[in-house]
Amino acid sequence: MAGCAITRTRFAPSPTGLLHLGHAYSAILAHDLASPGQFLLRIEDIDRDRCRTEYEEAIQEDLAWLGLDWQRPILRQSGRMAAYRAALARLAPLTYPCRCRRGDIRAALSAPQEGALPAGPDGLIYPGTCRGRPLSDAGADDVIRLDVAGAFDALGIDQVAFRDAAILPGHDHVLTRDQFLAGIGDVILSRRGMGTSYHLAVVVDDAAQGVTLVSRGKDLFDSTPIHVLLQKLLNLPTPLYHHHRLIRDTAGMRLAKRDNARALRHYRETGAGPQDIRAMVGL
Repeated sequence: MAGCAITRTRFAPSPTGLLHLGHAYSAILAHDLASPGQFLLRIEDIDRDRCRTEYEEAIQEDLAWLGLDWQRPILRQSGRMAAYRAALARLAPLTYPCRCRRGDIRAALSAPQEGALPAGPDGLIYPGTCRGRPLSDAGADDVIRLDVAGAFDALGIDQVAFRDAAILPGHDHVLTRDQFLAGIGDVILSRRGMGTSYHLAVVVDDAAQGVTLVSRGKDLFDSTPIHVLLQKLLNLPTPLYHHHRLIRDTAGMRLAKRDNARALRHYRETGAGPQDIRAMVGL
């Protein structure tokens, strides 16, 4: 685990919409878990087609209104492409270009079997159609995937493990090589038009910022073995994790940015205060 004298957490939203109650819970919790350490704000804006400056400004306004403060300067992923390219280059011997689209993957998984198709944290599990293609064959429309079996072989390990402070604290969560291959598969490290992926960027940035405790929703729990594997491949520290509960609506659905009725901006405009928000999310 990362051996740092202080606890350093981060809140890492994408500026693609207004913050809602679920974001408020995640940000406040990360802020409180850091105390008396350091709380960081990271803007995850690698998806340039969907990210907007006005949403980033709204994020900072809402967090300040909640009474949160963070270390400066703010890290923006859009300014970190050189670091992601360097990490991808280090992983090059274990990667391959893939031209398959979702329809191709679905078709490959559908025949000749019947029933539900295997899915993991990134959707349908890739069947390995392009595995073995050399990087020199990569085209502009290709993604770059990690050869997971090759990664385990290169590391000489048969499992990945991590600690979670919220789910079974004090015990390791373990995913074996076979479970990883069957339940996750060859993950994408560089997406079309982005030059990186969420998985690669978050691992590189957590290490660069010295994050010691990653606090995030349970919906990302299944992605954590991917991040631990990448940390091992890149010789980066593995932080402690805290996968918190999700804030849901009255129908039990996880809140989304399109649900403006629960946007923090709405509550601010209707007279709610920061303590009201804390009460609404159970803090």
